[in-house]
Amino acid sequence: MTMPPAPAPGLPPKRLAFLTVPLLVLLIYSAITLLTLPFSGPVLQELIPQLETQIGTPAGTLPTSLIPTILWLSFALTVFQILWLYFTRRAVMEGRAWGRVSSIVVGVLSLLMFPLGTLLGIVVLIGAFDRDVVAYTKR
Repeated sequence: MTMPPAPAPGLPPKRLAFLTVPLLVLLIYSAITLLTLPFSGPVLQELIPQLETQIGTPAGTLPTSLIPTILWLSFALTVFQILWLYFTRRAVMEGRAWGRVSSIVVGVLSLLMFPLGTLLGIVVLIGAFDRDVVAYTKR
């Protein structure tokens, strides 16, 4: 049984899109999340008592002084995630090995975000372990 020939060194493999497209979708999703953060304060204040009632813990409210802290922390983490996804996608498109490794980490973490993240994570992992993509990203 013969294996098909690997693509030429300069040409991106066909399955590279299995990495770049899900990374772009996750990047856009994170950007939309960042845009909705300023409106999350009142929602957060209403959601916590409802969750405490459903879980069965004593009802207590989140102090309003902590809401800006939570939102700023969420903002910083989301900006970090956007930058990580952007530079990972860029590195994969340029054929850098660290971009492939970083996309594997993104794919594994995306498996936890059911259902869309799980689907995107599976696609990223399929693309990251493709023989032609591995050969392309060994620069």
